[in-house]
Formats: sequence, structure tokens, C-alpha cells
Amino acid sequence: MKNKVQDLISQMTLEEKAGLCSGLDFWHTKGIERLGIPALMVTDGPHGLRKQKESADHLGLHNSVPATCFPSAAGMASSWNRELIGQVGEALGAECQAENVAVLLGPGTNIKRSPLNGRNFEYFSEDPYLSSEMGANHIRGVQSQGVGTSLKHFAANNQEHRRMSTDAVIDERTLREIYLASFEGAVKNSQPWSVMCSYNRVNGEYASESEYLLTRILRDEWGFEGFVVSDWGAVNERVKALQAGLELEMPSSAGIGDAKIVAAVKSGELAIETLDLAVERMITFILKTVDNQKENAVFNADDHHRLAREVARESMVLLRNEEGILPLSKEGTIAIIGEFAKNPRYQGGGSSHVNPTKLDDAFTEMKAVAGATVELLYAQGYELDSKNINGELLQEARTTAAKADKAVLFLGLPDSYESEGYDRTHLSLPESHIALIEAVAEVQSNIVIVLSNGSPIEMPWLHKTKGILEAYLGGQAFGGAIADLLFGEVSPSGKLAETFPVKLSDNPSFLNFPGEGDKVEYREGLFVGYRYYDKKEIEPLFPFGFGLSYTDFKYSDLKLSRSSIKDTETVQVSVTVTNTGNYPGKEIVQLYVSDVESSMIRPLQELKGFTKLELQPGEQKEVTFELNKRSFAYYNVNIGDWHVESGNFMIDVGSSSRDIRLSATIDVESTTPLAVHFHRNTTVGDLLENPHTAVKAKKYISIFGFEEAMGDNPEMFMAMMKYMPLRAMISFGQGKYTEEDLAADLLELNALVAGE
Repeated sequence: MKNKVQDLISQMTLEEKAGLCSGLDFWHTKGIERLGIPALMVTDGPHGLRKQKESADHLGLHNSVPATCFPSAAGMASSWNRELIGQVGEALGAECQAENVAVLLGPGTNIKRSPLNGRNFEYFSEDPYLSSEMGANHIRGVQSQGVGTSLKHFAANNQEHRRMSTDAVIDERTLREIYLASFEGAVKNSQPWSVMCSYNRVNGEYASESEYLLTRILRDEWGFEGFVVSDWGAVNERVKALQAGLELEMPSSAGIGDAKIVAAVKSGELAIETLDLAVERMITFILKTVDNQKENAVFNADDHHRLAREVARESMVLLRNEEGILPLSKEGTIAIIGEFAKNPRYQGGGSSHVNPTKLDDAFTEMKAVAGATVELLYAQGYELDSKNINGELLQEARTTAAKADKAVLFLGLPDSYESEGYDRTHLSLPESHIALIEAVAEVQSNIVIVLSNGSPIEMPWLHKTKGILEAYLGGQAFGGAIADLLFGEVSPSGKLAETFPVKLSDNPSFLNFPGEGDKVEYREGLFVGYRYYDKKEIEPLFPFGFGLSYTDFKYSDLKLSRSSIKDTETVQVSVTVTNTGNYPGKEIVQLYVSDVESSMIRPLQELKGFTKLELQPGEQKEVTFELNKRSFAYYNVNIGDWHVESGNFMIDVGSSSRDIRLSATIDVESTTPLAVHFHRNTTVGDLLENPHTAVKAKKYISIFGFEEAMGDNPEMFMAMMKYMPLRAMISFGQGKYTEEDLAADLLELNALVAGE
């Protein structure tokens, strides 16, 4: 292919080359008809195809073709099911082929820094490992069908407030360990055909113009082979963006960007080789797409709907089940209350909005699953399109609930509460929904709540309920999945991919979100999500990784293949899990790693492995994880690389971040000693802690003249000595120690650590 690409480039005019680096219109790349290079279509939709009809408006917000609407990323990540995410990707790829779409714009792997981010529903997690694993499997699934993906939004797109101009100020270690790591695994493990840059600036530089992000990290370090596309309208200066590594500007700039490129080449500002490299990447993508196009491709909408139902079931999280109120028995009378039961909120707003092939409602599906032995009563409860509390609807809800054995309330966040383009301002349900809980609780003690929302909410009303099912935005098969779970056709198996705080102010970014003016400082650093709640010993409403089941699981027989390793080696960790309950079920086994004693500031624990397994009652299976250097490493900014400190690490395995069942210890030896250079402001304590210099450091005690004082209170004086810089020996030595002595000692000390 490379020869063909180079042959095409050699035949192109400067203007044609420049034109290939921008869109034809809102959704198509440019083609060059005389050279047989076709225009290709790209389209939105991480959780469903959003292909615009020819009559659609130029912004592409309406009139999309029917497509399967799967649960949004917030829900899919809660499945923790790599294989299932891959199947969703395959289905999306098949639908793209049927609609002649070359690239599906997604998935989004940005970190959930704050629960207020209006776009959190289409991002996976607060944890970079889980996020990148979900993203990688989504990408592999789509691209297995010969359709490209566009991993987005690179990087640090963690709020909607002033998203096109804000500057995300992040220290390098935090950027590497949290915000870039959520993309890194997806790029390295699945090679998306494209990566989409974000709107915002990162440390003062627009992502679209960041050579550091787009070339040095993405290509040179991670080995990315595809092309970089701008988010729609994200290009600040076209020539700078091209030089930084952004090949495709979208949408069309009506020739303005092309003209800037042509002028820059002619003036010598832009090297023709830089433009040719961008064109090479674009043509490579175009030819690959043409080679993978399937003639007369079709998909089975019913099969995809069934898959959407399965995915929704595994994505929903059972948060509360007091007195075993769930599953519901198929007898008696059940009140179904809340307009969401018949008019579901099943997806988020903005560019990911999908026109579903069909749409289940929960009330109809519950009637179908429950059968004739259950009487279902319905009350609207509230008005979706109104912010006012309707007294008549509340009274109707009370009356209906009083007639029933149990009440299931369908509540959540309306479309207007969370969307692309703006952030939330609070974590509360609408007042009408809270009033409904209060009203029903007056006459009914057996309350189950089904939540439809894209991100966490506060629950001051928690004690009034016995059951809570977090359904997130469950896609077009939301209703069927709800019916299956509530009546026990399957056991809930989702677990939270984000922490639910008790109140908004508990959130680590609370004091620094969304920033001041066009700057937001990530002052919480590494401590995002559970990393913060763990370190601060704050009890969350529901912790990361939490989710209940209708059955129980026992963990046993934790084994490590080795008790010690070098950081160039791997270790296998195995554990046996047994279903000790009466229901078939799926358990998500989570593995966390912590550095027992570190000289660096580190989280108490970090997710480094997970797997989901299905077990029948009484059945047991062994799960095995493999840990490598990255599992134990932190990013060392001084060496510009990942580094492991020698020492003991805890391996914790459990059912959530706050439910660790088994632990083991492993010793890891670093094979990359950090360079040490002592100087006049090196402290005595630094020398005492280094095995090569500890003996010599003890001799300095006499120079300071502290021998007699040491006898009276040795601990106090050793504490004082620990932070004493070597230069202080000159003054404290009172003539016993000179500048010449210090210079000679520094030569000796540095020789000792260098092994000379």
C-alpha cells in the first residue's frame, strides 16, 4: 500500500494536498475525483450510530437514521465486561458498514474528574485502567468490522464549562498517571484508526497545537499509527496544528484552513515534508477504508436489540436491597410510579443522541415478564417537562401506592439536567421527584427506586427506600432490562465505575471546578475518585466498584506465582471464587495494588486488574491475573519514565474498593536505580537513608558537636540532624569543618553512590 500512497501523493497539487487535510462538509472528508480518492463519511455515536440524513441541518443535530441505541458509556463501564463491550463494538461496526460510514467518532475515555461534568454519561470511569480497558475493547470490536474509531477527547476534556477556551493546568505526574493513562492503554492495545483532539488547552497550549501531546507522546511514545482529527471547531491556528501533528480539521472551514496551509508552504513557514506526511496518513486511512468496505452490508435490528437488552442488564447496578425486597415476586399488587416508567430517559443529550430502531418502556415490559398473576398499577407522579410540583399527581401517587404491596418509583435526571455543552450545578434529583418519594413514603414502606441518570446523585432520602437500582442511561432496551432484573430473570451484576459521594462538597475537585475564567487548576492532583476518598478516609455514599447481587460469592485460596520479582518480570495472581448463594450470578473480581512504604506521595490503592465471571449456585472458578512493571510503577518526572521503588507491595483482591476479601504481599526489586547527586544542601538524613553513604553520615554527628547532647535526648537531636544541610556543618563545626572539607566530602559521597 505504501507505494500506492506515495504514487498518489506525487500526482497531487499543493492545493489538493492542503484540501485533503480538512473536511468537505460537516460529516465528510474530501476526495480527489481525478485520482480516484473518494470522500468518506464520519459520524457521531459512541453508543449508537448517529448518521445524519441528507436533509439534516448543517450542525447535524436532527434527522439521524434509525440505529441501535446501546447504554451510554457510564452504564457500559459498570458492566466491567470486556467481551460484552467488544460485542457492542462489533454491532456498531456492522451498522456503520450498512450505512457506509467510515469512522465512528468514539469512544470517549476522559476521566470523570467531577460528577458535575455534563458529559460524564458518555465517559467510562474515574479510574484510568478501567477506562482504557473498556475503550480498548470497544475499539477492537468496531474495527473488527472494517470500520474506524476515533478515540476522544485527547486530552483532559473534563468539563463543559468554557470547554473551547479553558486551560487545564495539570502537573506532569498527574497528567501521566491519570489523564493520559486513560488513553494510553486503548492506543497501545487496540490502535484506533484515529484520535480526536479536545477543544481545551492543556498547560497553556491548545490540544490541537500540542506537539507534546500529538507527536511526542501519542506517536513517538505510544506508537499511534493513525491520523489525528480535531473535535468539531477545535482548531485554533491551522498551520500550528498541522505542525503539531493534527492531520484533519473538521468540519469544513470553507477553504480558509486550506488557504493558510498553502500560503505557509509557499512562504517557507511550513515544510512540504510535514504536509506530505499528513497527506500520507490521510490517504492510508482512505485506502484502508475502501479495502474494508462490504458490499450490500446489512444488520439484524432485532438481534442488536436483544444485545442491547443484555448489555443494559449487565450495566445496571443494584445499590440497595434491604430485607431482600428484590427480586419482586410474581404475585400481588405492585404500584409503578413515575413518568420515566412509560417515557424513559435512555440516553444523553448532545452529539451522541441516537434515533433508536425501537424503544422499550418499563411498564409494558414489566407486565410481560410478570405475567397475569401480578397486578400492576400506574401513576404518573410528576411532569417531565415541568419544574413545578404537581399536587394532583402526588395525591394520585399516594392513592396508588397505598393500594399496592410494593411501589417501584422511576426517578432520575431529565434531559435538561445533563448534556454536552454545559455542566451540572448540583447533584440533586428534581424537586418533583424528591416530593414524590416523600409522598409515597407516607403510605408505603416497601419502596424500590429505579434511577435514570448519567452520573452520581445525592440521596438524602435513602433511608425511605428498601431497594435502589441504578439503571444509568440504559439505551433502547432499558425497559426490558429493568423488568428482567426486578423480577429476578437474571441477577444484577453491574458495579460502579465511579464513586457516589454523600454530598457534592466531598468530591476532590469541589474547590477547583470549573475554575476561574479560562483556567482550571487540577489541584487535587493524583487523588481523583476513590484515590481521594480512600486517602482522606471519607465514607462515600457508594464506593468505586460497588454493586449488589441476588446471590453471594466467597473468595478463597489467593496465590502468587512468586513471592518476589524484579520489575522486569511478571507475577501471576490467582484466586478462587465460589457462588455460595441460590441464584446464578456474575461476580466482578477486582485487584488493587498498593506500595507499602513509598518515598513518593501515592494513593492507598490502585486498580490494576479485574475480571467478570459467571457462576451457578455452588460452582467455583479460579481467576488469574498477571501483573507487570506498570502495575507497581509511578511516573517519575525526573527521569521522564515509569519507575518502581524497591520494596513490598500489597496485592488486594475483593468485590469492591471498600470490600477487600484477601491480601498478599510481594517484594519488587527495581532494576533502574535512580541517579543520585549530593550537593551542599543535601541533608544528613538523605545520607543516612542511603546504604552507600550511611556509615560516613554518622561521622558528621561529631562535627556538629552534638555528642554530649545526644546522650540527654538522642531522638530529638537525631530529628534535628536529619534535616540539617551539609553546608551547616561549616558554621556549627566552629572551625572543625571548612568549605574545602565539604568539597572533598561531596566528591567522595558522589563516588560512593556511583560505585567508583
